[in-house]
Amino acid sequence: MKIVLLGGGSGGHFFPLIAVADALRKAAEEQRIVTLDLTLMGEKPFDVEILREEEISFEEIPAGKIRRYFSLLNISDSIKTIRGIFRALWRFTLSPPDLVFSKGGYDSFPALVASRIFRIPVIVHESDAVPGMVNAWAAKFARRIGISFPETAAHFPQDKVALTGNPIRRNILGGSHDEALETFNLETGVPTVLVFGGSQGAQKINDAVMLALLDLVEFAQIIHITGAAHIETTKAEAGIVLEKSIHKGRYHPYAFLAPAQLRNAAFIGDVAVSRAGAGSIFEIAAWRLPAILIPLSLAAQDHQRENAYSYARTGAAEVLEETNLTPHVLISEIRKLTGDQKRRDDMKRAAGSFARIDAADKIAREILHLGLHE
Repeated sequence: MKIVLLGGGSGGHFFPLIAVADALRKAAEEQRIVTLDLTLMGEKPFDVEILREEEISFEEIPAGKIRRYFSLLNISDSIKTIRGIFRALWRFTLSPPDLVFSKGGYDSFPALVASRIFRIPVIVHESDAVPGMVNAWAAKFARRIGISFPETAAHFPQDKVALTGNPIRRNILGGSHDEALETFNLETGVPTVLVFGGSQGAQKINDAVMLALLDLVEFAQIIHITGAAHIETTKAEAGIVLEKSIHKGRYHPYAFLAPAQLRNAAFIGDVAVSRAGAGSIFEIAAWRLPAILIPLSLAAQDHQRENAYSYARTGAAEVLEETNLTPHVLISEIRKLTGDQKRRDDMKRAAGSFARIDAADKIAREILHLGLHE
């Protein structure tokens, strides 16, 4: 069976696709499907090494960004998208897939056009509370539509929609208290705060942490995922800020964390401070980790804000608007949660009720069912 995966330009799309790919291999083995050929199509893979490890081939398909506003770049990007459509048509002529699974985003548009022309079955999954432009369009011809947030159902045909949650990688679950202490050289008896800004990091969150850092380490230890582009400047700034602090060892900056590190950081964490991408929210929920969400103010369709408030309504998170992200407010919110065990226990229960750890398995079973019976 040949399956094409679409939407790998960012970690928010890429990692759920990897989770679904793992689940597909497991389901295919259970159903005794001998061959399973997985191909990611898009402009550029988020992580080539992971694709190699997962034995997923990559097919480069040009794709221009889709903008809702006037820009001269729309001209060149439109040409790029047209090139991508013709390349996808050619690839599907040579080797048509049995099914296409799309996470959306402009990366997926050319191959979705080709899928519609060739009438290849399509399953769409929408991560965010508010659908993106490409998924909203693809819903017209998709056979099935998976959604992560209940509110999203109102945007799609009801006979196609299923609430699946957002797929997460199994290898980021678990962890051990002792492993976490050893991995990050943490102190016992001191609250641990996990800070991250999505797959690329978040400069505004990094800046706020730096301004608050001297006060934060007085009562907490920080595991800070800065993003690869920001690690060196963050380390340098932290060195200056904490130069005379007796608690400088409580700050632990990393460009990124491998799955084994990430699951241990989440296991020992008391509070997460994070952007509000769907991928981050569903990982935090799976970890049952109380959260302070800081939605990106410039996100398309304001989707991060919608995600954040949808999740916060369950009681599992607090929302801190980016316009209110001052050092004083950040310190106050973190101190309030780290000092309130009952509130954190309530948030953990709410997160556990929201989490859908089996999302990838559900999607994989539907992909194989549709691919075998169409």
